[in-house]
Amino acid sequence: MSDRALTLPASPDGDAPAQCLVVDDEPSIRRSLVKILSRQGFTCLEAGNGREALETIETHRTAHRDIPLIISDLRMPELDGLGLLEQVIHRSPDTAVIMLSGMAETSVAVECLRLGAADFLLKPVSLDELRERVARVLEKRALVLQNRFYQENLERQVQEQAGRIQELFLQGVQMLARALEAKDAYTRGHSIRVSQYAVGTAARLGFGGPDLDGIRLGAELHDIGKIGTRESVLHKPGRLTPEEFRQITEHPLLGEKMLSPLAREQPDVLRIVRSHPERLDGRGFPDGLEGDSIPIEARIIAVADAFDAMTTERPYRAPWSPEDALGELRRVAGTQLDPAVVAAFGEAYPDIAGLVPAARD
Repeated sequence: MSDRALTLPASPDGDAPAQCLVVDDEPSIRRSLVKILSRQGFTCLEAGNGREALETIETHRTAHRDIPLIISDLRMPELDGLGLLEQVIHRSPDTAVIMLSGMAETSVAVECLRLGAADFLLKPVSLDELRERVARVLEKRALVLQNRFYQENLERQVQEQAGRIQELFLQGVQMLARALEAKDAYTRGHSIRVSQYAVGTAARLGFGGPDLDGIRLGAELHDIGKIGTRESVLHKPGRLTPEEFRQITEHPLLGEKMLSPLAREQPDVLRIVRSHPERLDGRGFPDGLEGDSIPIEARIIAVADAFDAMTTERPYRAPWSPEDALGELRRVAGTQLDPAVVAAFGEAYPDIAGLVPAARD
C-alpha cells in the first residue's frame, strides 16, 4: 500500500490545517493511526476516550482556531464516540470528525452522520481508504471555511461601500442646503443655528450618542424641501395666498422624499424633516399630528426653529430680541410647542441674551 503524502487543503488565511486528534481506547490502534497520519504531514494528538479528547481539545484550542480533524473510535469507556461527537459539533462545528467502528451496521453509520460526523469508516481501516477519506473531508471543510470567509468579507465590503455612498449622499445634500441658504440673506446660517440650539436642548433632555447625531443632522436638513419652493414665495413680505401657503406646506414631504436613501440607517432624520412643522394642537402640517404623536425629535427642532426664526430678520418684520423670543416660546408652549422641550431649551441656554445670530454679509 502506498503512503504517499496527502495534499492538505489550505484554510482561508493560507495556513494548512495539519493538526489531528486520534481518539481510541486501544493503544495499538491509536499508535497505528498516528503513525500513518504523521507520514501524511499531520501533527497528531492522542486521547484514550471521549473525556480525554475534550480535555485535549480545550488545552490546544487557540483564540482563532480549533483542531481541524478528529478521528475517533465509536466504543470507548467514560465517554463514547457518539457523546464526543455531540460535544465537538456543539463546541467546534468547523471541526471535521471521522468516526471509526467495528460494527458493520447501517443504523450506526446513519446515526453518526445525523449527529454531524464528516464520515464513517469500518475497522480495520486500509491506508488508501483512510488517505482518501481524510483528503475528502478536509477538502470539504476548507471549501466551507473559504465560502464563509469570502461571504463575510463580501458583506463587509458591501457595508463599507454602502456607508461611503451614504456619506457622499449626505455631503451632497448638506452642500445643497448651504447653497439654498446662501441665496437668501434672511435665512443664511439658519440651519446651523437651529442644529446648535436643537443639540443643546436634546442633550438637556437626555439624548446622546447616535440619537444626538441624528438630531444634529436632521436639524441641518430640516428645510431641505424648500429647494422646491419658489423664491418669490419664500421672500414674499406680505401675507401668503392659499396657493402660496400650500407650496410652503409641501416642503416637508419633498424633503423627506429627497432624503429617502437615509430611511434604513437614519429614520430619525426623516421624522424630523417631515414632522418639524407639526403643532401640539394638531393645527400643523403635513399630517396634522397632535401631542405625543409628533416625534420627539421633531418637537425639539420645532422649538429651535421657532426661536431662530423670531430672532432673525425676515422680509416681513424686524428680528425679535432673544428675551422676547423666549417669552413667545413659553406663551405658545402647550398649544404649538412642547412645554418640556421649551423648558429644556431655556435650561440649556440660561444666558439667552447671548443667543444673537452673527451679523450677515
